[in-house]
This record gives sequence, structure tokens and C-alpha cells, in this order.
Amino acid sequence: MSLPTPDYARNMKLIGHSDIGGRGDGLQLMVHRGHAYVGHPWSQGFSIVDVRDPRRPGKVSYVPAPPNTWNIHLQAHDDLLLVINALDLFAGVEAFADERAYYTRSMAESVHGTTRARAWSAGMTVYDISTPDQPRGIGQLDVEGVGLHRLWYVGGRWAYASALLDGFSDYIFVTIDLADPTRPRLVGRWWLPGMNRAAGEIGQAPEGRRWALHHALVQGDTAYACWRDGGLTLLDVADRAAPRLIRHLNWCPPYGGGTHSALPLVDRGLLVVADEAVLDGEEDGRKHTWVFDIREPANPISISTFPIPTEADYVAKGGHFGPHNLHENRPGSFVSDTLVFATWQNAGIRAFDIRDPYRPVETAALVPAAPQRILDKRPNRPRVIQSADVFVDAQGLVYATDYNAGLEIIEYAG
Repeated sequence: MSLPTPDYARNMKLIGHSDIGGRGDGLQLMVHRGHAYVGHPWSQGFSIVDVRDPRRPGKVSYVPAPPNTWNIHLQAHDDLLLVINALDLFAGVEAFADERAYYTRSMAESVHGTTRARAWSAGMTVYDISTPDQPRGIGQLDVEGVGLHRLWYVGGRWAYASALLDGFSDYIFVTIDLADPTRPRLVGRWWLPGMNRAAGEIGQAPEGRRWALHHALVQGDTAYACWRDGGLTLLDVADRAAPRLIRHLNWCPPYGGGTHSALPLVDRGLLVVADEAVLDGEEDGRKHTWVFDIREPANPISISTFPIPTEADYVAKGGHFGPHNLHENRPGSFVSDTLVFATWQNAGIRAFDIRDPYRPVETAALVPAAPQRILDKRPNRPRVIQSADVFVDAQGLVYATDYNAGLEIIEYAG
């Protein structure tokens, strides 16, 4: 079977592709023991693709989500796979047919009324993946609320998540005890001031902005947490039950928010932070990937931004143009503190050399072909690529998902 011809490629070559068994909508991606685990934003559930031969991806296994639930984010390490459970917001909340509503209002406000009928699973499922393509559920964390969003787990006792729990305006930071993976426990919580409505706190987010934890990546005893329009926090999590603020920074406004993912490069005293483009045609402003100097964690300083793709008019192309996810240097994957891989939505997958952190340089790019069909259930979505997540394995092969176009496997030659 011939591979789809990329729209653009420089120092990257497409070597493999999977339509994920007809469920080509992918969001978070993990590659573990020769298998790609892909969460679906529209097809619900998650899939497992055999990529032991990356040029010829093989068998696809599909695990359906519980009713009205999505499994868009997951983490794999050793013999465990953690999969989030949350209300399928795009299918279960009518207001989100307009994506602007999803990104510009507090989640509690948007789902008000929906949560009266608890017809979905909220929390996290723990699977045994000692047989990689046959996940076996062994543990369940249930929460009262919309559910979990992103997870961070790289082995050991502790996992971390963004969680929308009853009483809060939006997603907050939580720690999860996996000492017994069959009985995971939510232990610690931390939120921005004003988010705990149940305690009488008054929201501080400006009109039209969401203060909500998107994702926290933890290294050592520090959580680097991104809060959409609420900026960045560095949290001390030495006491997992009682996270403590080190520093909060927010550059929205004047910039357009969407702070999404952080990549700590602690040995170099650097932190890469991506602001997600969330509306078509840069309606939410130009979004950047920032490089911070964090040698003094209590005083992070922005020192540069990644270059913006310019080889085509991506603003006019349609869909979202701008940063989304970063490859996260997970144990067992490709790890580098000088080469950063990122997805840029309608501008595909990019690699950046930050040996000089004051002057990041793009070294490679691949913009996949337009999807053959649209699985995105939101109305009037353009048929353009929207590269979502990127994972680079220990051999340097680049794997990327798209909202509609399946799984791409790419050789990097920068």
C-alpha cells in the first residue's frame, strides 16, 4: 500500500502510516514495547497499533470507552497503562459544537446541567499491558466530577493529573498514589486562587478566559504545570499530599493564552513551554513556544521563542496553525536537551535545535497530506491536517497523530 505524499518535507521522511483500523482520529500517543497506544477524541476508546515493523504497521486492537466517556489521554510505563475517563465533552455538551465555547469559558459553567445525570465514567483506569496488545483492567480510580484530562506517569508510586472535580470551576492539579495499582488513590490537590467555588472562592480569570490546568510534567520534586489562559506554575511536590507553589507566571494578556505543555531540561536550567493555538486562522492570536531560563526556579525568565513556519501561508490554509504538543523525553524514549520535537497542527511536525537557547533553529519538518475523511464531529471542520501529538522512540523514529488522518511514522534526518 502506497504512503500518502506529504504536502511538505524537509529532513524528515514518511516511512509508515496506519489508519488505526478506520479510527484515524488520534490524540495522545505512547509507543511502548513496539506498540502505539492512541487515544481517540471522536471514536471514543483507545487503540493499540503493532508498530514492531514501523514501515508496515500491523494489527490494530480497539478498546471501547464506557458510554458517554472519552479516553483521549493515556500513559504507558513498564507493565502499566493508565487511561483517563471523562465526560465526552464534544459529544455530550451541546455548547461545544462551537469550539470557541470550549476554550473561552470555565468548564463548570459550560457543563452546568449536564452533570446532573452521571451517565459517564470519571477518573482513571489502570491496565496491565504485560501482553502489549491485550490490556487487562486491574484498577479503577473514580472521582465525582467531569473526570481527568492529562496524566503524567513514568513509573514508581506517583502519577499526576489534571482533574475537574465537583466544586471547582475547572481542571486542577492532583497527585495519585499507585502504591497498589489495583487501588489508585487521589491524594493531593492544588489550584489557582479563585477556582474552589465550593469553598466560596471568587473566580479571578478575566471574561472570556479559562484558568484550567491542562498538563503538568513532573521531574524530581517539581511539577511544571500549564494552566491554559492561567499561565505557568512551578510547584514543589516533595510532599505529594500537599503541593506548594514556587512561582506563578502568566503572560495572558497581552499574549493569547492556551498555555499547554512544558518540557523541563533541568540539567541545562531550561524550560520549553508551548502555547496551543485553539482557534482557526489565528483568531486567538499568534501562539508561541517559549524558552525559559529556570536556573533560579523562583524567577523563570523567557529568553527566546521558537521560529514560526513560513514556507506556506498556514494562516490561510484553514484549521489551527500553531503549537500543540511536545515530545516529552520520557524514560525509554528519545531523550535530548538540545533537540525538541513538536506538532504545529496544520503545519505538521517540526524539530528544533536549541543548543543556543537564545536562538532556536528549525532543523526539519513534515506536513502530512490532508486526511481522506473527517472524523471530527464538530460542524464545518476543514479537511486539513491537524497534527496533534508526537512521540520519538529510542531509535529516533518520530510517531505523530492527527485528529483525522491516522498515525504517521517518520524518519528524522536533520
